[in-house]
Amino acid sequence: MKKVFIVLGISLVIAACGGSKPGEAEGGDTSTTATNQTATAAQPNVDTSATKIGTEPAAAAATPGKGATLIAGSDCTTCHKEHQKIVGPAFADIAKKYTAADEEKLAKKVIAGGSGNWGDIAMSPHPAISLADAKEMVKYILSVK
Repeated sequence: MKKVFIVLGISLVIAACGGSKPGEAEGGDTSTTATNQTATAAQPNVDTSATKIGTEPAAAAATPGKGATLIAGSDCTTCHKEHQKIVGPAFADIAKKYTAADEEKLAKKVIAGGSGNWGDIAMSPHPAISLADAKEMVKYILSVK
């Protein structure tokens, strides 16, 4: 799996570094922007607790496991980060709002998608994720402090 991400990442970097073609106006090429966004979305969240030692002690408590691996391999980090709101809430904010008792409900929400709990922007459904994997992802999210 690592090899796939490495090859995909290198391919996207090469495609993104193509530069403008002769005759194109500066800033008129939207394919470069789309390629950059795709490259960003394809990269897993590499912001691990090891990089934050001394800056955010609470982050060291969340140890990556199966849930973190599943999240890194999905599109979750396109809209969510551990401690930063992007499109959706930060994992730490989700962990503050919910408890382990909400695990089943949140896992089903990951699979079905929806909106209303964190604003008007809907979370896309993820029907290909099994309930067991969704629960592992939720366990990790709830462990982020």
